[in-house]
Amino acid sequence: MSETTSLSPDLPADADGQATFLPTLGGSYYTDPAIFALEQERIFSSLWFCAVRIGDLAGPGAFRTCQVGQESILCVRGRDNQVRAFLNVCRHRGARLCPAESGAVKNYLRCAYHSWSYGLDGTLTAAPNLGRLPETDRERFGLVPVTAREWLGYLWVCLADDPPSFEETVIGAVTRRLGNPAAIDKYNVGDLALGRRISYEVRANWKLLVENFMECYHCGSIHPELVAILPEFRRGYAAQSFVGHGAEYAPRAEGFTVDGSPGHGRLPGLGDAEDRRYFAMTIPPQVFVNLVADHVIVHRMFPLAADHTIVECDWLYSPDVVASGADLSSSVELFHRVNQQDFAVCEQCQPAMASRGYAEGGVLVPSEHHISEFHDWVRARLGEDTGQRERE
Repeated sequence: MSETTSLSPDLPADADGQATFLPTLGGSYYTDPAIFALEQERIFSSLWFCAVRIGDLAGPGAFRTCQVGQESILCVRGRDNQVRAFLNVCRHRGARLCPAESGAVKNYLRCAYHSWSYGLDGTLTAAPNLGRLPETDRERFGLVPVTAREWLGYLWVCLADDPPSFEETVIGAVTRRLGNPAAIDKYNVGDLALGRRISYEVRANWKLLVENFMECYHCGSIHPELVAILPEFRRGYAAQSFVGHGAEYAPRAEGFTVDGSPGHGRLPGLGDAEDRRYFAMTIPPQVFVNLVADHVIVHRMFPLAADHTIVECDWLYSPDVVASGADLSSSVELFHRVNQQDFAVCEQCQPAMASRGYAEGGVLVPSEHHISEFHDWVRARLGEDTGQRERE
């Protein structure tokens, strides 16, 4: 949809012109540990997952760990400056190789249990009392590698033996939202600097967070600061409902800040079409991206249980802005409040997912109907018949 398209889309309606309502997923999809385990296998362990920011691995030996599906993943920068990913498991007796979330080593990674040591490229370098190791054993008992790829300044990993096309699934999700695969390139996200990071612990199912981020029917109710800057959100239509559409700032707003004060200048490479506009997109299964004229906000979800999700949110700016020590507080505060408001209502929803009153699920109002596509995607990934709901 072009920037001039009216915010009055053709909404689903029956033969009499009455708005139609689609069902949501049933409550058990948000509470059942068995369903969550299946999601870990068929979604998070089978698709591309945004693991760590490359900039967090500043030099050789720097590492970060994160949870992807049921696996702990170790990401480390090698002596050759290449960033690699491995299963965070010692090949000897299965101890967690790096129990810390982040850190740095000099030349090798050493297991604290029996002191087996691995080079930064994952090869086994030493094992006490075993003498000189044959080259075949160094490779055979090295760390298990994980397929990885860099994009937007992050390391994306996939645990599948045969990973799906990155272009079709990840870049394709952005293309389907913005209408052009090159649209996000203008922001040069990979060259931006980390201005602020906030981690949130949310006691809610990951799908509740995705659904919340995709719609804006709730925006007028719980996001006073956001709708003051993006007034069209009061009408209940989310930016993600329209291909290529960017919500326009309020006339009085000088920047995407909590009080409408000026931001930090337009990012290099952006033109008038991106200025004073907000674009949002979901990259399944666990990334949200927000693009505004002077910064980019990236959310990464780490689902830990059916009712427990960690969200790591990065605010990214021009390196010159960060290096100058500019005050980012009014810029960060706007979406920090949005996050707090969103996560609070998701936590309010989570207990009701177990209620018999929600056993069959709820309904999607017309402005939320694009969420049904996400529900169909989940059901398809779980191996269910996505046409079943239409026939019932």
